[in-house]
Amino acid sequence: MKIIGLIMVVIVTLFSAMLVFQNLSRPTHLGHKAGQLAAMPEKPNAVSSQTDIVEKRVEPLHYKASYEETIRSVLATLNAMGNNELQVQESHYIYSVFTTNVFHFHDDVELLLDEQTKRVHFRSQSRAGHSDLGVNRNRYQQFKAIYNK
Repeated sequence: MKIIGLIMVVIVTLFSAMLVFQNLSRPTHLGHKAGQLAAMPEKPNAVSSQTDIVEKRVEPLHYKASYEETIRSVLATLNAMGNNELQVQESHYIYSVFTTNVFHFHDDVELLLDEQTKRVHFRSQSRAGHSDLGVNRNRYQQFKAIYNK
């Protein structure tokens, strides 16, 4: 019985260490190329407006009256949502890291403004774990509601 208990403690410790490492490591695959945000991971812990995977798809948001108003509204929305820190702000790309309240997991949120289609593309992915229990879809819904006010 002591050996089984020890094995369980080792497994839990290794799993916890893996989650901490994933949570603290900034992903290298983020960013945009040729108007596209990163592809979706195999894990179900992400959503994007640029995927054809139905269960991970969210709709892009519409531009405001102008590019300037759109970028202001995107930044104001991130600010209103709280629990995030802006990492990159380029002319048409914004990257922010959200931190969850309870376990302080880091989730990466990217926004890409498409001047041609007048759409704001959204991508949100959890760094750690397998499932996100709907956190990224809920984050998109919250972002959309604030942005569209």
